[in-house]
Amino acid sequence: MAGGERLDRYLVRTGLAASRRQARELLASGRVRVNGRILTKGEAVQPSDRVEVEQAREGSVLKPNPEIPLAVLLEDPAMLVVNKPGLLPCHPIRRDERATLMNAVVARYPETADAGDKPLEGGLVHRLDNGTSGALIIARNPASFAFLRSAIRGGRIERRYLALVSGRPGATLELSLPIAHDPKNRRKMIVVHERERGAHAARPALTVVETIRRVGASTLVQVTPKSGMRHQIRAHLSDAGLPLMGDELYGGPPLAGLPPGRFFLHLNAMRFQSPAGGEFAIEAPLPSDLIDALAAMGDRAMR
Repeated sequence: MAGGERLDRYLVRTGLAASRRQARELLASGRVRVNGRILTKGEAVQPSDRVEVEQAREGSVLKPNPEIPLAVLLEDPAMLVVNKPGLLPCHPIRRDERATLMNAVVARYPETADAGDKPLEGGLVHRLDNGTSGALIIARNPASFAFLRSAIRGGRIERRYLALVSGRPGATLELSLPIAHDPKNRRKMIVVHERERGAHAARPALTVVETIRRVGASTLVQVTPKSGMRHQIRAHLSDAGLPLMGDELYGGPPLAGLPPGRFFLHLNAMRFQSPAGGEFAIEAPLPSDLIDALAAMGDRAMR
C-alpha cells in the first residue's frame, strides 16, 4: 500500500486513538485491523481501506500489581517471555488475588489481560507449577494467543528444563508411560503401568532425560517433555526412581536452602516461532536459590 498514510498517524488524525502512544498500544495489542488484517504501525493505509478498532473489554478481572518484580527476557508486538521465580503462582485463582505473575505482567502490559480465553489467566500461553521457575510465554493479543496455544499443543514449542534428581540415571532415558489423575489425591498425577491401564483414564506422555553431571548422590539433568501433561516431569521422574530434589509431593528428598514447596526444576530454554515473525531461542538464567543449592552440595559450575 505504497503512497498512503502511516497507520499510527491515521488512527490519531481520525480520532480512533487519542495519541500516538495509544495508537502504538492499540497496534501492539492486535486490536486494529485493516481490511480484516492486523498491520504494524509503519504500514500505510489508503482512503478506501476499511480500518476497524476493537475496543478493550471493560473491567478486566486481572488486577495489576506493579510491586511484583518482573524479569522480561524478550518482547515483540505479539508476545513476551518472562522468567518466573520459584513459588510465585502463574495466575490468580480468585478475583481478589494480586500476588501472582500475571498481576505483575498486566501492570506493565495491560493488553495481556484480555488476550486469552480465561479471564484469570489473561494471555498466559502455558503454565508452570508454583514450585517450578523459568521461562513463560504471554500473548499480547487474542490472535497471538490462538497461534501460540496451537503451537504448544502441536509440539512446535521446544522446552528444556534443568532438574536435580535423587539418584543416578543413565546417559539418556525416555519415559513414555501414560499419565492420569491420582484418584486418591487431587493434587497429584500418577504414571499408569500396563497392569493398571483399564483402571485409569490415562493420556500419552513422553519425557526425555539427559544426564549433565553428578552432584554428590544427585544428578543434574536436562529434561525435554515431548507432551504437555500436568506434572508430567515430576510424575515421570518419580516413577523412574529419580524424584526431583525438594519435591516432597512426589517423594523427593529435601534440598538444603529451599523452602517448602520449592523444588529443583527450572525451564531454562525455549525455541519457537513468534506470531509477529521470526524464530527465537530463549534462555532463562538459573535463579540464585537453585545456584546456591548446588553450591551447598559442592557444585560450583553454575557460579
